[in-house]
Amino acid sequence: MDQSGCPCVLLACGSFNPPTILHLRMFELARDYLNERTNLGVIGGVISPVHDLYGKKDLCTSIHRIEMATLAASTSDWIGVDHWECSQTSWSRTVLVLRHVAGVLDAYLRRLKLNQEKISFKHFLTKYDLKDIQCEHAPGTSRVMLLCGADVLQSFSVKDLWSNEDVMEIVGTFGMVVITRIGSDPFRFVYENDLFQRYRKNVHIVTEWVPNEISSTAIRTALRRGASVRYLVPDAVLEYIRTNELYTAS
Repeated sequence: MDQSGCPCVLLACGSFNPPTILHLRMFELARDYLNERTNLGVIGGVISPVHDLYGKKDLCTSIHRIEMATLAASTSDWIGVDHWECSQTSWSRTVLVLRHVAGVLDAYLRRLKLNQEKISFKHFLTKYDLKDIQCEHAPGTSRVMLLCGADVLQSFSVKDLWSNEDVMEIVGTFGMVVITRIGSDPFRFVYENDLFQRYRKNVHIVTEWVPNEISSTAIRTALRRGASVRYLVPDAVLEYIRTNELYTAS
């Protein structure tokens, strides 16, 4: 866990239906990039599975998705799973999840300062009930950034999918770390979008030099057809899928 620079936490929102090796790989790429090229010190990563009421086709229940994400993150000493989004009464906008995690980070840093103890952000995230906490950290003292693939960045241009207010807060206040994907050109998107160009210093584009096009959709299809997905998802996740008979043809 890097303690240097401005403390930063990476947040990945999504279905995680199921979580894949690629999801974990994105965190590693982003951490390396930020620690090496910015004044940010990444101290934690957060996986936040979307609420059941998101309404996506073939969406497994949050109980299963949280458990699978937890199993996937168990191989990491700095990535944790947050239940907050799934515990709400309805689907939450991404900016609300960012605000929540910013509050968690603020509480974590205040606890460290008050008690002078060394605890991991991952442990803090999973141990304490912080549903009602508000973001109180002073600007510049810590940072929460949205971690996503270039396909998600492209979705910001889809009409009526994101509100202008939310986009401005996500990009202007929090910032983004975008992992390149085949078929997307995030550099051009930022250049051609006035708002993103205005806050371009808050958008960090990380090139994945070893392209990995693993997708949860493709994995569900393979499972439904009885094909092997070993080494595409963590072994513990695959065992959970088999035990609970998820994503079967029936």
